[in-house]
Amino acid sequence: MDATAGDYFRVRKYIGAKDRANIAERVYAIMRAHARLGWWLERAGAFDSPRIRVIAWLALSETFDPFEIFTGEKHAPGKLDEAENALWKDLRGQSITPSDMPVRVRIECPEHYADSLDAYFGEAFESEMSAFMEPAPLDLRVNLTQAAPGKVIEFLEADGVKANQTPWSPWGLRCEGKAFLSRTKAFAKGWIEIQDEGSQLIAVAANPAPGMQVLDYCAGAGGKTLALANAMQLKGRIVAMDTEEGRLQKGRQRFRKSGVADIVEVRPLSDERHRKWLRRQKGTFDVTLVDVPCTGTGTWRRNPDMRWRTYGPSLEELTAIQSDILDRVAHTVKPGGRLVYATCSLLPEENERQVEAFLSRHEGYEILPVREAWPEGLPVPCEGDFMRLTPKRHNTDGFFAAILTKA
Repeated sequence: MDATAGDYFRVRKYIGAKDRANIAERVYAIMRAHARLGWWLERAGAFDSPRIRVIAWLALSETFDPFEIFTGEKHAPGKLDEAENALWKDLRGQSITPSDMPVRVRIECPEHYADSLDAYFGEAFESEMSAFMEPAPLDLRVNLTQAAPGKVIEFLEADGVKANQTPWSPWGLRCEGKAFLSRTKAFAKGWIEIQDEGSQLIAVAANPAPGMQVLDYCAGAGGKTLALANAMQLKGRIVAMDTEEGRLQKGRQRFRKSGVADIVEVRPLSDERHRKWLRRQKGTFDVTLVDVPCTGTGTWRRNPDMRWRTYGPSLEELTAIQSDILDRVAHTVKPGGRLVYATCSLLPEENERQVEAFLSRHEGYEILPVREAWPEGLPVPCEGDFMRLTPKRHNTDGFFAAILTKA
């Protein structure tokens, strides 16, 4: 959706900043109501199209007079035809979530994930999934090597951005309301990075100490690499690897801007030399982090279109990829070291079951419960064996992490 919105605005320079924000917010709101609007249109026997969905959304959720909007003048949408006018009158004043609407539709849960999530959440299924229908907050991670959180808060406030420390992450700030970070000195200086608090907590779970050797195997553009470098106080070594060399190159720029490039070694897996190098790294690393490719079901607050459209491999293909990644890095961890397996998924198939299968293949590993694994002095977000974060419980995106130790 970000790419689509960007393409739309790029060729329409006449749209002002306030109108752009208004359009984007409404489009995201309509996408968050995708299943409910579809249910209403089917019930009304109406043709389903983007324009019709906008009309249905306005009738069910807003107070506009359609005849003031749909005028056909200049940049305004065309006038309502007879069928559209009838639909408007039929839906006006109705609740977008009536009592006879099926639960799965009411909470915007795709049918192909409903059984798995219902079985996992049980009685909390509806309340947990309802929390994914709300917009996500804007979280920041402070680069502690550059500035302290208190100083960053002061600088942001001077530039009109109100932020407070997050409850779980020692590096996290949460912005209040709209925040135009690109205009702030803190952003220009590289003091902050946009990163959901839940994503930051994956780096906390890894708990790397200064001087350690760390492998970030699925580093992507380097968000968690930066968090790991901060935790290590720029002492030690991090090897960042990923199959997409382009994303790692973006990471290089971020590492330089944040002042951590000296301890980060970039090795793209597209190069056969680096794949051979990895095979030789038996017992090299104190911490190996694999934030694997997944369905992204935990990011539905941010990416509501991902509920309804698969942009990459299927669930079955992803679970095979995840298993392969775990097997490829299992040998890299030192005795007594830590292998952290993480996803931004809600699905047990990608989380608990994946860990169970790995443990059955690698007898030298065992689960380290979250409370035992957590850095001393920090609040522990979860009880039990695994870190499971959800919007309802933690006001983060949905994340999973398993901390495994090598005997």
